[in-house]
Amino acid sequence: MESNKKTKKISYFISLAILLVILYFAYQFYQKNNFNNFIRSETKIYTSHFTRDEKVKYSNQKSYKIETEEYNDAMFYKKIKVQKNQPYKVTCMVKTNNVQPKEEVSGVGAQIAIEGTTERSVAIAGTQDWQKIELIFNSKDREEVHVGFRLGGYLGEATGEAWFSDFTIEEGISEQNNNWKFACFIFRTTDVTINQKQIKLQVTGSDVRDITNTINLFETSCNNLSNGKMTADCDIYQIDTPLSRLSYDNEFGYFVGAEDIENQIKDTIAAHDYDHIFAIVRLRR
Repeated sequence: MESNKKTKKISYFISLAILLVILYFAYQFYQKNNFNNFIRSETKIYTSHFTRDEKVKYSNQKSYKIETEEYNDAMFYKKIKVQKNQPYKVTCMVKTNNVQPKEEVSGVGAQIAIEGTTERSVAIAGTQDWQKIELIFNSKDREEVHVGFRLGGYLGEATGEAWFSDFTIEEGISEQNNNWKFACFIFRTTDVTINQKQIKLQVTGSDVRDITNTINLFETSCNNLSNGKMTADCDIYQIDTPLSRLSYDNEFGYFVGAEDIENQIKDTIAAHDYDHIFAIVRLRR
């Protein structure tokens, strides 16, 4: 009789231990795969790997990780209610490891995007530490949008790893101010490799004077043509760091994309409240 009691007690503790182990692994699985209402989406099903990462993270919260070994377009997205015809800003922190676009096209990499549209932030490629990216968009006639955190692009695919963290979305206020502020960045040197050919172009001092006169004329014209109802304030910055890459589009060819100049201008943009940005470069001799 005493032996049966001991056997039952041992069986109870073994069963309890097994249950605790099962609960532990179930909890770990839940923590790794709890996406907080974010929906996983990918062009090639079951190609990318979506997880919550507790080791690589920007803050105390687990980051959202997308890992792709084969070229794919993958994203986490969430349905967001918006007011019609209102500006919004979405921000997040992103970290990348060996992100490689499949083709040399603009806008492929780790980014914020509106699912089903071409609206996106800058796209981060290569291996880069945590940095803030943002997407500013207008809701137009929409009452909801699918905000996504993407590894790939609307027109392309990528491989590599991307971590996303600390998401925010802010509703803006429609600006009624008729004084528009412009940042005009003159890139003095274009030094790029296209089709294995090194191309180096220079904006001369004479070019800078012509550009400056044109910008001044633009300021005057805005005021005169609108009878004083609209004014333009243009700040001119000369960038000595060479423009070392250009984006490419199958339809339009090579052009200056946001990713190509972001590092050279982001500190200036962050320190001011500009409505529009002009990038002025020489692309032909």
